[in-house]
Amino acid sequence: MTTTNLAALIDHTLLKPDATKDQIITLANEAEEYNFASVCVNPTWVPTAFAVLKDTQVKVCTVIGFPLGASTSEVKALETKNAIENGATEVDMVINIGELKESNDEYVHNDIKAVVEAAQNKALTKVIIETSLLTDEEKVRACEIAVKAGADYVKTSTGFSGGGATVDDITLMRKTVGPNIGVKASGGVRDRETAVAMVEAGATRIGASAGIAIVRGEKGTETY
Repeated sequence: MTTTNLAALIDHTLLKPDATKDQIITLANEAEEYNFASVCVNPTWVPTAFAVLKDTQVKVCTVIGFPLGASTSEVKALETKNAIENGATEVDMVINIGELKESNDEYVHNDIKAVVEAAQNKALTKVIIETSLLTDEEKVRACEIAVKAGADYVKTSTGFSGGGATVDDITLMRKTVGPNIGVKASGGVRDRETAVAMVEAGATRIGASAGIAIVRGEKGTETY
């Protein structure tokens, strides 16, 4: 895989709670320089990132119900609409993990669908299932629900729950959703070798704060 092709799959990410405006501007400039797919920032920084990137090919991605997924569906929908108004064209939402574990599939479906409908085809919807907290059966069920609810992608992790993407999880998720839904590997992807392994397993997007190190072939530090 060429450096250019790999860069085009990376969501250049900064979700730390102490991120500053200058750091977000730097992130956006780096994304333009390296031709990353998007920057992924917390909702409060969407206008800042959009101001830098509005005349480029780099998308602005934000997170919804992040990082716990325990906001109500109504709040997630409102957060999605607000993010789009501010310039986001991709949203990464966290499912309600507790409801999934309670086997309340209808709730999880409606929760995802609320965000999908709020996006109204103005933004790609990625669904974070938080694989480190799930059994394989729950991972499969979460992916199936996300597809049924109309999501564009399923995504492994927030990076905030003690685990990240694995090749086995990407393989399982790709097998579950089939060829037409995106799969995003996020959390713990710090170097080119790992990123390429994720792509070979079926990932079509990589979420990483170590994007520059990945494309340079260096070992990065995942800080989110």
